[in-house]
Amino acid sequence: MGVVRGLVFPAVRIALWAVIALSLVWLAFFRADPMIETDAAQPSADMAPPVVAVAVGDISNTVSLSGQVSADPSTEVKATQAGEISKVFLAPGAAVAVGTPLAEVRYEREQTAPPPDPTDPDAPAPPAAPSYRYATISSTSAGTLASVDVLMRQLVAVGDVLATVSPGTLSVSAPLTQADQLRLLATPTAATVSVQGGPAPFACAGLTIGIPADAQPTTPTAPDPYAPPMDPGSTPTGAVARCSIPAGTQVLAGMGAMIDVEAGVSAGVLVVPVTAVQGTVATGNVWVLEDGAEPVMTLVSLGLTDGFMVEITEGLTEGTQILEFVPGADPPLDGGFVEYGG
Repeated sequence: MGVVRGLVFPAVRIALWAVIALSLVWLAFFRADPMIETDAAQPSADMAPPVVAVAVGDISNTVSLSGQVSADPSTEVKATQAGEISKVFLAPGAAVAVGTPLAEVRYEREQTAPPPDPTDPDAPAPPAAPSYRYATISSTSAGTLASVDVLMRQLVAVGDVLATVSPGTLSVSAPLTQADQLRLLATPTAATVSVQGGPAPFACAGLTIGIPADAQPTTPTAPDPYAPPMDPGSTPTGAVARCSIPAGTQVLAGMGAMIDVEAGVSAGVLVVPVTAVQGTVATGNVWVLEDGAEPVMTLVSLGLTDGFMVEITEGLTEGTQILEFVPGADPPLDGGFVEYGG
C-alpha cells in the first residue's frame, strides 16, 4: 500500500497534468478558427437591384375620398326693380316653386308734362298726380323659403336680397389632393357613398370636380424652414369632389362620409408596380434589364393606376425584366400605398 501511495498516485497525477497541458497547447495553436470556417462557407452578398417582370393583370382605378355631408346652399332672390315694398306674400317656412310670388315693389311712373291751360297759356301747369306701377318679385328656384329679408314700406334697390330659398337637398363633398386629381383626369359621372352611421352604401349622381365658386382665396404663407418637407401629392389643392344625395336618403348634414369614385377599369392589360415608373401622367420611364448589360431607361405610355400597379399601354412586352424601383428613389419601407412617379 505504501508503494501505491508513493509511486502510483504521483505518476497518475503527472500523467493527468500532462494531458491537460497538451490539450491547452492544441486548442491554442493547432485548432482551426471556427469563424474562418463559417465565413468561408457563407455565400457572398447579392448586391443586384431587385427586378420585376411585366405581367398581365386587371386595373380598377377606384379613388376613395374622405368627406362630409352638407346641406346644399340657399338661393338668393334679388330685387329686379327699385322702389318700395308694398306687399310680402309669404313667410319663412313656406314651400315655393319657380315663379312663386314673394314680394311686390311699388315704384313711381315717370311723369309727363300736363298740357297748358288754353285760357291762360302763360299760367304754370298744375302738378300732376303721382302715378305708380307695381312689380312682382318671384322665386327663381324651388324649395323652402328660408328667410324674408325685407319689411313693408322698405326701400330697395336693384340687386338687394329680398329672400333666400333653401332647396332642402343634401350633397357630399370631399377635398382633393394633387394625387387624387391626377387619377381623376377623365371625370367620372357617378360615385358610391358610404356614410358613417348611416344607411348602406348608395349611388349619388351629378358628380362634379373643381374649385367651388364660393371658395375663399388663400394667402400664401412662408414655409417653415424647420418643418419636415411635405409631399406635394398629399397636399390639398382647393379642388372638391361633390355629388348629390338622392331624395329620401336618411342622412344628416355634418355626418362623415367616404366617396368611392370609379374612374375606369382595364382588364387583361400589362401592369407593373408603381415603384418601377418615373412619371405620373400619360408617359413615364422604366429601366429595362438586358442580358449582362446595364439597365436601359425606356419610355413607356401609362394608363390607369390603382396606386399600387400601373397600366403600361405602350413600350413594354409581357415578361420583360425591369428594375422594381426607380434608380435613386427610396423603396417603401412599410409596404403601404405608393404614388407612382419617382
